[in-house]
Amino acid sequence: MTKATYPQCRIVPLRMLKPDSSEKLLNRVTDVPGIRRMMINGPSLPATVPYGPARGRPNPNSNRKMITVGGSDMELRVQLGLVTIEMEDESVTEEIRSVCDAFFTKFPYQLQTGQFMKTRASLVDYAKYGPDADEAIIGLVDPRKTEGPVIIRK
Repeated sequence: MTKATYPQCRIVPLRMLKPDSSEKLLNRVTDVPGIRRMMINGPSLPATVPYGPARGRPNPNSNRKMITVGGSDMELRVQLGLVTIEMEDESVTEEIRSVCDAFFTKFPYQLQTGQFMKTRASLVDYAKYGPDADEAIIGLVDPRKTEGPVIIRK
């Protein structure tokens, strides 16, 4: 299980990022040494229309694309609204801040510090992945999703 002593921070841009901008930001952030795990959040980009008269039909959203982050291809299932990062130590926060200062030149962002991810396995984690779940996915489980999280390892 992860320990509660690992510091966490959250990058909150003023605007939602498009896939190209998301890919650039995530690649710059993953290049920072000392990051344990990272999670992105934002509004869902479903492959099919989930409700209404067009329910079940393909959802032609141009923001749902394949991007490459840290050498791994992944499908962007959300429009990037915030990035939550768990780090090895507090000094990594300043490196992330300098990366964000260089990246966000056209609109502002906030870098928040605190506790944003669960640090111990919850009942949902146990039910979905069992007692020997990978430490990297603890607290990142969405019980309603059939697909698992994308794990990028260096």
